[in-house]
Amino acid sequence: MNLDHKPAARQRVCILGSTGSIGTSTLDVLSRHPDRFEVVALTAHSRVDELAAQCLQWRPRWAVMATAAQALDLSQRLRAAGLGTEVLHGADALVQVAGHDQVDTVMAAIVGAAGLAPCLAAARAGKRLLLANKEAIVVGGALFMQAVREGGATLLPIDSEHSAIFQCLPEDRRTWPQRIDHIVLTASGGPFRSRDPATLAEVTPEQACAHPNWVMGRKISVDSATMMNKALEVIEARWLFDLTPRQVRVVIHPQSIIHSMVVCRDASVLAQLGTPDMRVPIAYGLAWPERIESGASQLDFLGLANLTFEPADAQRYPGLQLAWQALESREGSTTVLNAANEIAVDAFLNRRLRFDQIARLNATVLERLAVPADAAASVEGLLALDGRARSLAGELIRTGRI
Repeated sequence: MNLDHKPAARQRVCILGSTGSIGTSTLDVLSRHPDRFEVVALTAHSRVDELAAQCLQWRPRWAVMATAAQALDLSQRLRAAGLGTEVLHGADALVQVAGHDQVDTVMAAIVGAAGLAPCLAAARAGKRLLLANKEAIVVGGALFMQAVREGGATLLPIDSEHSAIFQCLPEDRRTWPQRIDHIVLTASGGPFRSRDPATLAEVTPEQACAHPNWVMGRKISVDSATMMNKALEVIEARWLFDLTPRQVRVVIHPQSIIHSMVVCRDASVLAQLGTPDMRVPIAYGLAWPERIESGASQLDFLGLANLTFEPADAQRYPGLQLAWQALESREGSTTVLNAANEIAVDAFLNRRLRFDQIARLNATVLERLAVPADAAASVEGLLALDGRARSLAGELIRTGRI
């Protein structure tokens, strides 16, 4: 991983997933520093209206939609407005813009395994890669980190927890093993931290998406409520910081003020604190190793109530332990876990699966699906494994054999 990369005087930025919460927060930060950043590519899955509005404001060279019909719709709107943005569509287009030689920085904010291919393209092309798509590293694992090393990319974590860990560590990555005893990822506990676990079967999608501290998309909000988001972050941290699974720990911190901690070998604890606003890690990633104004409010220490910590209750969050189970199994098991969870969350949001069945489905798929020995050796192998896991998860939901 290249940590000596010096950004161009004006960074040319591609935002993968520009209409989501991370994408819009990124644009907010960029708007505060027009002398430092230029938006050259914006992508969205299906939100034509939102992407059209962004293109009219930012005038990127490229815009990418998921389908040809959406791309035609967007293209017609932009042409009518006199805008010369080239509109592309499909997975190959995401790869094309992420790895293009006229892009310096890629914000990877696509949700799910769909972000793996463009993230790999950015890594192999040596970009400054701002990783908000944790699933890319959860699915890609060693293969993804190899691409980062071989491409000379600058990989900067955007998840608030991993950004916090990164900010607590020196720039020289070679010193990390001698410094770190373990790391502690904090978790808010989500909206059901104090709810009787026996009532979780009654949770609705609307309740699960109402996060107490953070404004997030529906999928990530559900993951936070089940703590599968934290399970995926455990896996991400293992690869980002080259740790053993047992060097990554989790604690509930309801106030979301301490974003994560590094416990050093001498028993010192380094923590990063701040208001719960994703613009802080976004601004840090965009400007690293400098720091720029993010738009977030400063932390008011005198206005803080108590900072409290609790263990992660296994009864309330049964999915969390699946992270260590997958990491300690054959490589590729984390791919299976992520795929099963994406299917489970989608089924829950569409009222085909109960909230309390999400972790159960994930565990069942992880236990039943045999991972081939060479599955993690190639992107094709990982994607094939991903597909098999999705198929099994879907079958279990349809037949009710969870």
